[in-house]
Amino acid sequence: MKHLLYFPFLLVLISCGQPSNDQSIETPVADTWDAETRIIELGINLPQPSSPVANYVNAVRTGNLLFLSGKGPDLPEGGYVSGKVGQDLTIEEGREAARLVAISQLAVLKAELGDLNKVKRVVKVLGMVNCGPEFTEQPQVINGFSDLMVEVFGEKGKHARSAVGMNALPSNIAVEVELIVEIED
Repeated sequence: MKHLLYFPFLLVLISCGQPSNDQSIETPVADTWDAETRIIELGINLPQPSSPVANYVNAVRTGNLLFLSGKGPDLPEGGYVSGKVGQDLTIEEGREAARLVAISQLAVLKAELGDLNKVKRVVKVLGMVNCGPEFTEQPQVINGFSDLMVEVFGEKGKHARSAVGMNALPSNIAVEVELIVEIED
């Protein structure tokens, strides 16, 4: 009888000590991560990148770095998300605006590279939030941009970042973001 009382304990102990071959936990490896597939899985339709409104370009490549000009939150039906976050817009609305900027920047990357899988690393993000002087939640707003970069690129989407408040942005847009990415040779 004593033997039976200890048997379940030993079974658990043996089972816990054995290495598991269960691969059910999905942890994508950088080499197998597919940004193009992630865009589809996330249900994102990349728009045609907007043309610059002055004497500049959407992106400039130098070596293996691609510098993207600042973009605003383009609405799918046209126009922009505008207003000051913390006054005209809530933090969550600002966060959604930053996510729209991420989609615009992904569209620029796709147009420039032809394939989002050519992005080796999102290096640096500068997020600017249109807000009043008392607003201090810029990082929470720009998380809308940063989170989508990680959703699309996985670990390669994690980046250095600045999130700053601005007294005004062009056309009263709520958020503007520029970024630098490293690309495959």
